[in-house]
Amino acid sequence: MTTTARIQRTQNGRPSQQDDRPNRQYGYEDLPQLMGLMTGDEKHGPAATSTLDALWVLYDRVLRVSPDTVDDPSRDWFLLSKGHGPMAYYAVLAAKGFLPVGWLHGFGSYDSPLGHHPDRTLVPGVEIASGSLGHGLPMAVGAALGLRIRGLPDARVWVLVGDAELDEGSNHEAIAFAAPAGLDRLHTVVIDNASATYGSSGGSAARFEAAGWSVRVVDGRDHEALFEAFTTPHPGRPLAVVARVEPKNG
Repeated sequence: MTTTARIQRTQNGRPSQQDDRPNRQYGYEDLPQLMGLMTGDEKHGPAATSTLDALWVLYDRVLRVSPDTVDDPSRDWFLLSKGHGPMAYYAVLAAKGFLPVGWLHGFGSYDSPLGHHPDRTLVPGVEIASGSLGHGLPMAVGAALGLRIRGLPDARVWVLVGDAELDEGSNHEAIAFAAPAGLDRLHTVVIDNASATYGSSGGSAARFEAAGWSVRVVDGRDHEALFEAFTTPHPGRPLAVVARVEPKNG
């Protein structure tokens, strides 16, 4: 079956997963192989690999969402703001059964749903179209507010951003707003690979702390440290986890 044939639209506009859904379980050790299936230009390798461990821990042990609950209003919502390097994201989604592994071969091609930036109308499990940096955190703030208004207290919002994105003014406003608004269902994962142009005294963590967030700083390759940080109670305040990885240009 060709890639084009597999991209059959369902009533809600998402591709059908029939015929090509994984029939085996994939683990963390399989992710390099899955990422290796995606070839071509515009891979943004450092942007992708920097997120791999945080994404895996989230989808394997933290997020309350599955291929069967992607449309459940009370699910956990994950927003990839760092959308210009989605290879690791696609690999994790495939490993967890959200999309067929066979789709990975066509990454970035004309007739593939897996573009160089993820598209929420084409890729099952993707909540936002992203790639233009600086939008994900403000959108996550809006999502957390919306879920509160809808009376869905169990739904949590997670957003993954890069440290360089925090140079954008829209993120500064979102950081300043979230804590006073008491958005304790909001969680931000900052992948810090030392690529920010401006930064701030004390690093990314200091910005969130000054705005009243609960903050944890961890090794972004240490799965147990990531899990502990992701699951630390933070009543009344949003949580920011700064995951430090190897420098982009190191």
